[in-house]
Amino acid sequence: MTTFHVTELRIGQAVPFGPDGALSAIDKHKVDGPVRAEKLGLDGDQQGDRKRHGGPDKAIHAYAVSHMPDWAAELPHRAARFSPGAFGENLVLDGITEADLCLGDLWRVGGALLEVSQGRQPCWKLNLRFDLPDMARRVQDTGRSGWYFRVSEPGIIAAGDHGRLIKRRHPDWSVARVSHLLYHDRMNRAALAGLAALPGLPDNWRRLAAARLSSGQTEDWSRRIDTRSR
Repeated sequence: MTTFHVTELRIGQAVPFGPDGALSAIDKHKVDGPVRAEKLGLDGDQQGDRKRHGGPDKAIHAYAVSHMPDWAAELPHRAARFSPGAFGENLVLDGITEADLCLGDLWRVGGALLEVSQGRQPCWKLNLRFDLPDMARRVQDTGRSGWYFRVSEPGIIAAGDHGRLIKRRHPDWSVARVSHLLYHDRMNRAALAGLAALPGLPDNWRRLAAARLSSGQTEDWSRRIDTRSR
């Protein structure tokens, strides 16, 4: 897959979210008209937890609109919630999924040059967003997580733009493959070593792979994905 279509752009403001009032900007609203993509994301967009969200490696979150019918079919009692923006994405994309992008890919989207930096690691806020206590785990298990772009060259992006693949640096490392390694084939030492050595990999993922290789164990996910354990 060497092209995709931007169907919507969305931005959000950090507001109290959930029973304890933790700040979140997961509720992102559709933008009419073009938006400038800068090194830290789309103009006007915010993140509530800057320790875990945002920054150059997580500047823009993208999600495949083609996943929505699958979610609705699997969770019919929540079907109405599975519409563009449901996962707090900035870019709603058609014609591409996690299987079609690789870490380090450079994509020209409108006037911006975007680089695929990592897949999304789902957190407990999705449990509250969908009113399902295991939604974050479902996202993790299915690999329908979305992914993040770095902004290699700032520029204007608008709904209707097409993404065009400029360079594929690591063709063996699709976002889907990395997700399978992290959450299913978790102690594949050869693959973990390859991931840890990948140029441009975010530091937190490099540390994760190195820690598994050192300890021989998978890290504890509970604080990230279980609402009661955050």
